[in-house]
Amino acid sequence: MHRAGAAALTKLLQFPAPCADQRTIPCACGRHAHYRELRSKPVLTAVGEVEVLRPYYLCPRCHTGQFPADVELDIENTETSPGVRRMQAVVGQEAPFDHGRQQMKLLAELEVTTKAVERTAEAIGENIAAREREEIQRAVQLDLPMVLGEAVPILYVQMDGTGIPVVKKETVGRQGKAEGQPSHTREVKLGCVFTQTTWDKEGYPIRDPDSTTYTGAIETAEEFGKRTYVEAWKRGWSRAAKKVVMGDGAEWIWNLAEQHFPGAVQIVDLYHARQHLWELARRLHPNDDANQKAWMKVHQRRLLDKGKIEKLVSAIRSIAIANPEVIEKLRIEADYFERNAARMRYPKFRQQHLFVGSGVIEAGCKTVIGSRLKQSGMFWTVRGANAIIALRCCHLNGRFEDYWASTRAA
Repeated sequence: MHRAGAAALTKLLQFPAPCADQRTIPCACGRHAHYRELRSKPVLTAVGEVEVLRPYYLCPRCHTGQFPADVELDIENTETSPGVRRMQAVVGQEAPFDHGRQQMKLLAELEVTTKAVERTAEAIGENIAAREREEIQRAVQLDLPMVLGEAVPILYVQMDGTGIPVVKKETVGRQGKAEGQPSHTREVKLGCVFTQTTWDKEGYPIRDPDSTTYTGAIETAEEFGKRTYVEAWKRGWSRAAKKVVMGDGAEWIWNLAEQHFPGAVQIVDLYHARQHLWELARRLHPNDDANQKAWMKVHQRRLLDKGKIEKLVSAIRSIAIANPEVIEKLRIEADYFERNAARMRYPKFRQQHLFVGSGVIEAGCKTVIGSRLKQSGMFWTVRGANAIIALRCCHLNGRFEDYWASTRAA
């Protein structure tokens, strides 16, 4: 069937020589290019390789050649059809490039190279990223269109970061986690937006099905803040009855929340806050599980979980211990809870049937970023990683077909 389709398509793509009155076309230099001859080239399509025969024009002044049919068919400077490039983009964002090559061979009987999958997926991803930058620029200029639609009961924005392995040139001058050691990763900042309409019989919130969209890149917090704002705007931030920003205790997250989402309810992930207490428990009672659990029972269940943060801070500051390292740890953690006290009123948030955990973005870091960009043996350039992240988010957000249709229309 593929061979029959390729043969039929080849017949269809045999363009005739132009008529006598259509043998000149405008050239970019300002003169005219003249028809010279019919030339053929192989093109890999969804049904296999075909031969395209089309008119060739040459400008006698600047000696630039043109194939108008290539522009019309969207095969200019490439030997793959739009349909094949679409396949390469989809498989390239989903799995390692060589696996994508194998998938195309298995499912479509198309022979492409691993490098071709990589180049095509990254090129399309870069185009998507460029469009996103244009949207962000319009947001900076306060020129975003009003998004019409029904009111959104509760809209959440969650933010987090995760490191991905990169090539050496991308970490020059960057300090690693261990003192004196170079960094081997770069942080991808990832944001997600989702909605909530209802809750269960126990009052626990229920995320609206298929309502989560993602946006992310390796970039500064300032750039990421604008990116996340644009995504929230597209999802109906201006129409949301209640707006919530969630994250861990990272200062950059709350700086962005204040700058781009003023007035939103701010919530520190409860489970992240509990991890801070567990770290203290292990420092105070090393290798003593029983005392660790007893300490947590008092400080987590009776204080943190009940939103009594001021009492928790006082309890931490009142701990008497001689070890200077533990004293410093106590000071840091007390400051952490004191700084985020208003974001840790968990009983109050639960009464409003709001989420108190940022599991959605943490899962996103694993599924959107980790499963594709953190596999064994992978080392990325920032440019390549950002292209695949843009492509992957576009696909997972259900916007890839709209993007593809818009490029074909253009």
